[in-house]
Amino acid sequence: MASDPLARPEEAIRRLYGYVSYRIGPGAGADDVVSETIERALKYRSSYDAGLGSPAAWLTGIARRCIADHLEGRKREELAGLDAPEGFADELATRGALRVDLARALAALDDRGRELIALRYGADLASKEIGPILGLKPGSVDVAIHRTLARLRAALEQPAIDTREHAAGEGQIPVGG
Repeated sequence: MASDPLARPEEAIRRLYGYVSYRIGPGAGADDVVSETIERALKYRSSYDAGLGSPAAWLTGIARRCIADHLEGRKREELAGLDAPEGFADELATRGALRVDLARALAALDDRGRELIALRYGADLASKEIGPILGLKPGSVDVAIHRTLARLRAALEQPAIDTREHAAGEGQIPVGG
């Protein structure tokens, strides 16, 4: 093993939490996924090969599998009739309209676009680190991120329906006119 992928645990946890919260939303679920990721990384620490990628990319690969497991568990809970955790948009709504708009715009992206944004801005990975995770060349990652950001900007420019205003106006007769 050329280097220890967990040599800087504070940075690793910060990056992991950023990535995971982009993918499934912040809160207890993200905490659980990050914890599971660190547990698996500790268990498989000796299998890390620096020649195959950076520690951040290795940890993000583990996190992707943990996220998939978490989402599968969430689906099973929903099918069993259990209450699933509050949605990403619900949690962000309490933090302000801007974050709700961002969540809406991110939801409008396809899975690949959301993954690219999460890897780049959530996990704070460079294109050369994202490439091996997604099986792309760094230049292709840069182009894909550029295009995804353009779609994200366009989605943010779309006006959102203010459901509170709409609901308050129901059943009222317009004045004037």
